[in-house]
Amino acid sequence: MTVPLRSRASSALALAATLSLSLLALAGCGSRPSGQTSATNAVASPAAPPERAIHFKIGIMTGTVSQGEDEFRAGQMVIQKYGADHVRHVTYPDNFMNEQETVISQLVGLADDPDVKVIIVGQAIPGSIAALRKIREKRPDIKLAFIEPHEDPTMVNDAVDLSIQPDQLARGRTIVEVAKTMGVTDLVHYSFPRHMSQYLLAKRRDIMKDECAKNGIKFHFVTAPDPMGEGGLNATQQFVLEDVPRELKTYGPKTAFFSTNCGMMDPMIKSVITNGGYIPEQCCPSPTHGYPTALGIAIPADKAGDMAYINAENKKIIADHHMTGHFATWPVPEVMLSIRAMTDLMVDSVEGKADYKDPAQVKAYMEKKAGVPITIAKYDPAKGNSYLFLVSNIYY
Repeated sequence: MTVPLRSRASSALALAATLSLSLLALAGCGSRPSGQTSATNAVASPAAPPERAIHFKIGIMTGTVSQGEDEFRAGQMVIQKYGADHVRHVTYPDNFMNEQETVISQLVGLADDPDVKVIIVGQAIPGSIAALRKIREKRPDIKLAFIEPHEDPTMVNDAVDLSIQPDQLARGRTIVEVAKTMGVTDLVHYSFPRHMSQYLLAKRRDIMKDECAKNGIKFHFVTAPDPMGEGGLNATQQFVLEDVPRELKTYGPKTAFFSTNCGMMDPMIKSVITNGGYIPEQCCPSPTHGYPTALGIAIPADKAGDMAYINAENKKIIADHHMTGHFATWPVPEVMLSIRAMTDLMVDSVEGKADYKDPAQVKAYMEKKAGVPITIAKYDPAKGNSYLFLVSNIYY
């Protein structure tokens, strides 16, 4: 189901002042691990013949497996496609907010190789713009793309060759449209004060509430324990496990559930599978976000990152529980999709086979990798190459 973005670009400009404060919280739904030691050297690459030969090198920075498995897997897929000799893959520190000098040195170090012509940063965590400026000073020939940038969107738009991220506010509308397609009567939105103090999360909640009213769906806000609070993540997850059946008893079997926190997804999916209800989308839509763990799916090593396999397994287990049609997500993790698609576009641009400044080509490359339609709009229609996008949903 594809939903038009309408006038997203103009509203994005109005949010520039507040977006920079909120993107960091959205990037991991507020519960990614921290304080772990990150590999800061080049990542070992699988020894396999490349799928495509190129005459230059690609530099890529992603999170570690513990920090962002989907983006790390995407980096490995880039290596598989272009060959270990033509891709330099490094990872940013898990505790990147306290190690921005490491982030900058890692990125700038990629530009030290004279054969590197493209650098992809996904996610473009704080420090990426500073690194970009240093790279520009010594290597203005390098093309740089930011995936899901955390820093001020206007600064990103002015500095980078290409950037792309999900349209979070538009999701306030599209999630409700998915719920309506499912036939739900009520939507329960879980969050807590720390998240609701963040502009984008609160604004998206307000949009969802308004859209529910327009579509005849009753909206219910439920305050859950903060996973950074006294009881930690365990208390949050236990609350969700116990509260989903309570809400179903109160509002009926056509109740849908959404949360702003990644840690809630496993127990929410488990409880809905057991007790009924619907999940129109996760906080971070992806086949791997909550589903394999909640459904008890052990993904073989050779299937890691294989979204067709993971989607099929998710769908099968859900069908086995007689819950077909009760779940929806995006067919691929948005960060994995963006890294792979934008790498291909930038490589083709260097070779004169594509133009990364053409919005139609950005959309085409994204759709080719997604395998489904997407909607896309420029952050600033007057200048720059920053994009907001939505992927059409799949249903389990």
